[in-house]
Amino acid sequence: MRTTEYPAVSMLLQQPNLDTDLKKIGEKVLAQQRITPEEGIILFEKGDVTFLGALANQMRERLHGHKTYFNRNFHIEPTNVCIFTCKFCAYSRSYKHKEEGWELSTEQMLDIVKGYDGKPVTEVHIVGGVHPKMNMDFFCDLMRKIKAHRPDLHIKGFTAVELDYMFRKAKVSVEEGMRIMNEAGLQSMPGGGAEIFAPEIRSQICHDKVDAEGWLNIHRTAHNLGMHTNATMLYGHIEQYHHRIDHMERLRQLQDETHGFNTFIPLKFRNKDNEMSHVRESGIIEDLKMYAVARLYMDNFPHLKAYWPMLGRSTSQLTLSFGVNDLDGTIDDTTKIYSMAGAEEQNPSLNTAQLAMLIKQAGRRPVERDTVYNEIKDYTDEVFTEEELAKN
Repeated sequence: MRTTEYPAVSMLLQQPNLDTDLKKIGEKVLAQQRITPEEGIILFEKGDVTFLGALANQMRERLHGHKTYFNRNFHIEPTNVCIFTCKFCAYSRSYKHKEEGWELSTEQMLDIVKGYDGKPVTEVHIVGGVHPKMNMDFFCDLMRKIKAHRPDLHIKGFTAVELDYMFRKAKVSVEEGMRIMNEAGLQSMPGGGAEIFAPEIRSQICHDKVDAEGWLNIHRTAHNLGMHTNATMLYGHIEQYHHRIDHMERLRQLQDETHGFNTFIPLKFRNKDNEMSHVRESGIIEDLKMYAVARLYMDNFPHLKAYWPMLGRSTSQLTLSFGVNDLDGTIDDTTKIYSMAGAEEQNPSLNTAQLAMLIKQAGRRPVERDTVYNEIKDYTDEVFTEEELAKN
């Protein structure tokens, strides 16, 4: 790769006052050489948003051009009752106060699925709190019924935190538990529950949930079964830059081993109505730096996603110039996890036309995908009516 192919980056690297460490890292990125953990920390500490954005954008365009992916999906959140006590969570309610939360029956969740009959959704995303009575048998029964009703609907579900609890309660190994869930209909996994892997931070914000090794092992096992999964990182709270790099390095090593991750999703900490409300949220510059460094560091992850309901629409558009090539899906106002924590989108729902236009307005090509990134339709030349763009 020649720097002349990216004149903006070439100009940046030729600036006489550019830090020598940043120049070296920039040249490595352009040469498609892996950057080290030490260099990742330098990018956070020394790289300004312009430099990082230019590097991340050239990597994004080398991998995907202007394509920006989305899918048509909806969420089922079975419950927000949870046995765990994560300090950053505004979503869950403790089991002893379960009357303050919700618990959906199998029939209620099937009714949600049936509500999409005849609609071109491709994925149902099932994730929620860890409820002691919603065990592995309960969810296997749910998935079988979903598949019986709509075999073509891809089931992406259950964080490693949820699965760890189910397996321990059922007294089965991770390998056996993942096989049972897969045979019942689970096709892929979201990346939630990773939070931050460093034990000194994890012990302060989510001490009682599965640790880093357990989280990684569940994803490794899913990959070995041929399942694809995503990975996340909660950033912008009490962690330091070296904790972020440590987290990404562990994910990068597992991806080298299994090649089973589709997407990395940095998740912005929100401080509303939780035990960490005293912690100041990161600003937009820090958010953009996070996405840019993630794109540069996670060189073996094919996709980088910005979850628009959490970031908001305008910031999500900006991330498309900082390495991001996926904005998740239409959602259809079926998730409360981030809205309850003070996310920008309090009623997260976009129809296909609105989401495609959001991407077009950022100068990118909107491409509908399925869960595992098979392309379904390119909307670049699609002309939308005012009615489509206004439709709720």
